[in-house]
Amino acid sequence: MANHKSAEKRNRQSQVRRLRNRANRTQMRNAIKTVDAAITAGSQGDAKTALKIAIPVIAKTAAKGTIHKKNASRKVSRLTKRVNKMQVAA
Repeated sequence: MANHKSAEKRNRQSQVRRLRNRANRTQMRNAIKTVDAAITAGSQGDAKTALKIAIPVIAKTAAKGTIHKKNASRKVSRLTKRVNKMQVAA
């Protein structure tokens, strides 16, 4: 346990940030799962719509510092590539 006043405050701040980051990460993962589900179902329109919703969520997660911006860019790129591959196949 923290013994100093400043260490106790740092611990409280860490807990708040951890919960906030966790919520942001969960929201992002749920948006990605929605895109994945649409791709798996083969629904091209739903996949496009879900991707349009997921991209800002991923970008916002990176902007808040929960994930690195290059990690966000990679996720967006891979999802976009998968959705575009559906169009070519159809």
